[in-house]
Amino acid sequence: MFARINPEQFQHSFLLWVQAIQRVRSDVIAIDGKTHRGSHDRTNGKAALHLVSAWATENRLVLGQVAVHEKSNEITAIPLLLELLDLHGSTVTIDALGCQTAIAEQVVRQGGNYVLALKGNHPQMLRDVTALFADARAALPAEYGLTSARSVDGAHGRLETRQAFVIRDPQAIGYLNEGKRWAGLQSVALIEAERTLNGTTSTEQRYYLLNQVLDAATVNELVRGHWGIENQVHWVLDVTFHEDASRIRTGDAPQNMGVLRHIALNLLRQEPSKGSLKTKRFRAALNDDYLSKVLGL
Repeated sequence: MFARINPEQFQHSFLLWVQAIQRVRSDVIAIDGKTHRGSHDRTNGKAALHLVSAWATENRLVLGQVAVHEKSNEITAIPLLLELLDLHGSTVTIDALGCQTAIAEQVVRQGGNYVLALKGNHPQMLRDVTALFADARAALPAEYGLTSARSVDGAHGRLETRQAFVIRDPQAIGYLNEGKRWAGLQSVALIEAERTLNGTTSTEQRYYLLNQVLDAATVNELVRGHWGIENQVHWVLDVTFHEDASRIRTGDAPQNMGVLRHIALNLLRQEPSKGSLKTKRFRAALNDDYLSKVLGL
């Protein structure tokens, strides 16, 4: 049955349902992709399904998802997903693969703001931003209106220090954005993360493009919040729902089952009783009254 359901119609029904249960506008929307590793069928030349999903970080809801075509990548799927969403007043966070001028322009056109991770797919822009932060931090006092904020957290033998730096000087941003290629670009950010785990310390620097002027502490929270889609969606789907182990691969069943798992995840997140998602699933399997409560009946 799931192999025969039209995935576009199923996705449309999912979006209508999310809009019905979502009481608060999504202030921050994280976009990221996940491969369903067990859905491949090498005998028939079928690649594993890859879904790009939108996650409301504050409401903890999956807002929608779009399948990536076998001969394409996330760059073509992200615009289709954005078209399905109401972005007015929201900040969209996307990793480096989605750091594209066309995607930035679309987010702004739809009334949203963006925080885009900048990496080697834009080498000249990355070199310019890296050099700008090096100059600003080396100067005494710091140049280009550089601001910073620091956060520390850790547990289970892990300690992570995150230092955020933001440059929002109009002249410096104008130099970076000659030709106005990046729609509405107003600031750039650097997150310098130092992580200590079991006595071993590693450091990483990540750069971001923003179309709004934000303080460094807010940028730090936005970037950290983006990884909620990895920890609270992708990881949960693998560990609690065993998504990667699923060998469903006939017709459109993998994509439809991916949407169905998102429905289940949203339902369990919305149910207010205490307990892990795994515990809630088990309880719903044993108790029809609790299952009805989860389903909102």
